[in-house]
Amino acid sequence: MIILENRVKGLTAETLRRFVLRARRAVRLSGNVNVLLTDNAEMRSLNTRFRKKNKPTDVLSFPAQSVLDRNGKRVFAGEIAISTEVACRSAAKLGHSPAVEVKVLVLHGILHLAGFDHERDNGHMARKEATLRRLLGLPLSLTERGQPHQRVPAKPGGRFRLRKARRTA
Repeated sequence: MIILENRVKGLTAETLRRFVLRARRAVRLSGNVNVLLTDNAEMRSLNTRFRKKNKPTDVLSFPAQSVLDRNGKRVFAGEIAISTEVACRSAAKLGHSPAVEVKVLVLHGILHLAGFDHERDNGHMARKEATLRRLLGLPLSLTERGQPHQRVPAKPGGRFRLRKARRTA
């Protein structure tokens, strides 16, 4: 599910949905991913609630607990929240469109949903992200830029449930 609380020029819900699918396949992440594009106020609220950091951030990932269908296939991978305000500022600074920046953030979030953790993996996520961003035609990844970004676990579900996520880290 794609929720566009804030719109980004050149990016429709359908375009973003297709990119999420491509990125999921590239990462080999099974299960649906919900994406919320929102403002700094909401991102500050989420960041404060789940990370105890009272400031907006670019992207938060909320991995779901494992939910499997009857065939043992993962149904829901988790959720990603993105600040369109931070994405637009970063895009302007880096010389590409806000739509491209959102895709960079989505890829980063999907890697976290797949279990990667750039803070603890000795560069494994950074290398994977660099390879995938080239494959997907994206500019420098977040780990290549050294920007802050975090993941936060979430409860499974079919709708966006950021406010019901649990902090376990």
